[in-house]
Amino acid sequence: MQEENFETLAIRLQAERSHYKEHSVPLYLTSSYKFDDAEEMRALFANEKEGNVYSRYANPNTDELIEKMAVLEGAETGWATASGMAAIFTTFATFLKSGDHVLSSRSVFGSTHQLLNNIFAKWGITYDYADLDKPDQWENGIKENTKIIFVETPSNPGIDIIDLEWLGKLAKRHNVLLVIDNCFATPYLQQPIKLGADISIHSATKFIDGQGRTLGGIILGSAVLMKEIEGFARHSGPAMSPFNAWLLSKSLETLAVRMDRHCENALKVAEFLEGHAKIKRVMYPFLPSHPQYAIAKKQMKQGGGIVTLVIEGGVAAASSFMDKLKMFSISANLGDTRSIATHPATSTHSKLTEEQRLEVGIEQGTVRLSIGLEHIDDILGDIKQALD
Repeated sequence: MQEENFETLAIRLQAERSHYKEHSVPLYLTSSYKFDDAEEMRALFANEKEGNVYSRYANPNTDELIEKMAVLEGAETGWATASGMAAIFTTFATFLKSGDHVLSSRSVFGSTHQLLNNIFAKWGITYDYADLDKPDQWENGIKENTKIIFVETPSNPGIDIIDLEWLGKLAKRHNVLLVIDNCFATPYLQQPIKLGADISIHSATKFIDGQGRTLGGIILGSAVLMKEIEGFARHSGPAMSPFNAWLLSKSLETLAVRMDRHCENALKVAEFLEGHAKIKRVMYPFLPSHPQYAIAKKQMKQGGGIVTLVIEGGVAAASSFMDKLKMFSISANLGDTRSIATHPATSTHSKLTEEQRLEVGIEQGTVRLSIGLEHIDDILGDIKQALD
């Protein structure tokens, strides 16, 4: 296509139309495919010919979603999984073996902590954490057996930021794969691969779907790396369903307009909260008070839809605030059209120890707000009355 604008590509990139000449791409709800003859079957399974053989491997709907995401993020290709955590696990499991080491940002999603702390430990894979705002920890944390540097930026829920261009150069200097969880930013706000990352991962369950309807994960990168991902995923089976892929591809058509509204609303919420007497701290990338504000402005188009705050008074004050919200939903999800409030210490990061939570800035008074698409006056009004 000649068009290069994000919004146009997200809408106009589609699977090839069938003989029915449909305007909207149909669902391909089939588990398998028919071969013209025995020779075609042999050639397809021998990878001598391109085509579909089984929907656990590929499907027209997942193919369309992957192509769109790859173009929007600046990757060569990708792979679709059943969930965001399936995408993270698949990436780790593809490239790691017993004796390998992972250097990860300290502030990561609770289930990612569990992978590193408990599951991979059983397989002889070790890890170390580094703080996003301390470059020396990254320089000194890389070992001879380090295979992957893994980072969330912005992080969940602390909204920490790291300079991706700097980190990409560091990873390449040491011949280590740089894997970025780009869930909070989406490809509309940030494109890690263009900044030096090898692989970008999304929980498509969040802002890419944007309506709290479905689960999905996306892994994006070079054709060489994705060939290895494919080899693992085809046989381990973390496949995205055709229906979910169809939904997510449709969702991409409105991603830009939704993210513009999420970001506009979130910035106004962050600015309001920063001046409130009951708020101890507010974290939002495009607040000038954010420690990595300059980096965020350099590598992100806007600040995203997540605002994290710490309420004076600890867990009692946080619980009281959440219970008094009338419009906000109390949920562990994020990235929905509906505004959501989450208490990380007792939900998404509850399996961490108190010490581990404090190391990543999660206090008992921490509340994560996923700012939705409602009118800003209604969002602010609900927050105001709950705080008052």
